[in-house]
Amino acid sequence: MAIAGAILSVLIAHFVFWIHYRHYRDGLPNYLSSNEILWHYTYLIICAVIFVFLIAPILVIIPLSFNVEPYFTFTEKMLAFDPDGYSARWYDLLLTFGMLEPDAPRDMSWWADAWANANWINAAKNSIIIGFFATILATTLGTIAALGLSRSEMPYRRAIMAILISPMIVPIIIVATGLFFFYSKVGIHTWGIPYFGVVLAHATLGIPFVIITVTATLVGFDHSLTRAAASLGADPVATFRRVQMPLILPGVVSGALFAFVTSFDEVVVVLFVGALDEQTIPRQMWNGIREQISPAILSVATILVVISILLLTTVELLRRRSERLRGVTPH
Repeated sequence: MAIAGAILSVLIAHFVFWIHYRHYRDGLPNYLSSNEILWHYTYLIICAVIFVFLIAPILVIIPLSFNVEPYFTFTEKMLAFDPDGYSARWYDLLLTFGMLEPDAPRDMSWWADAWANANWINAAKNSIIIGFFATILATTLGTIAALGLSRSEMPYRRAIMAILISPMIVPIIIVATGLFFFYSKVGIHTWGIPYFGVVLAHATLGIPFVIITVTATLVGFDHSLTRAAASLGADPVATFRRVQMPLILPGVVSGALFAFVTSFDEVVVVLFVGALDEQTIPRQMWNGIREQISPAILSVATILVVISILLLTTVELLRRRSERLRGVTPH
């Protein structure tokens, strides 16, 4: 027991020494007490644990997407890092599933067959088309709304803001049900416009993100610039195009990216209002889980994770650029 107590005392002493060493190395204020320093690093450890807890389910699908076996678990060969346990067959299946002649030589006709008939490629095309037009509509309407809400003379700003961002707060199943009955009432499926109902629905879901990001950008906007432009004879359109838009562009692009990700990732509304031929990637994944369990779903999820990381990196770069334009130095 004495030896164990001595070892414990040595470990505690080393830990306290390490805390004070990191205190001076990291440049923390000198007036902090030992308990405050200890809480600082305990807080960092707690944040790291929470981060690992949140990110682990996302990271675990990446190696599983290379599983040579049709399982959603790690095999013995994978755990032993045996090259025979890994394969890109599920990524290849994304190209061949639904093709008329998947085993034909991979020439131009094979790629034409994949482009026209592969289920996952068609779902990707639908997602991109719907996401593009939904993003354009959401960005346009959201930016206009944010410009109006940023003006101090706007009456009932809080109430209008609450109504406009409500699609982000209300459970998505309620929004989808309401859109389903509304579309059925107006007969939108008989209008003959492809993707129209889904585009409107996804734009509705994306507008709150555009409003929030553009409004946050307009918080530091100097409205005296618009008044100066008006006093020099610029009409409202020219003032917006040459004064406001260059300054709020990072916020507009960030909101557009969030709107696109929201559309690209949405499945509930598509299930309610989408036609049979309007299969998006999330809807295709849902069908794959319900009808046949295949690790190809993990391959799609890995690709979506990579795309999301790239988009979020772009948003962060735009945020920092916006802070530099407004004279705010990021810490």
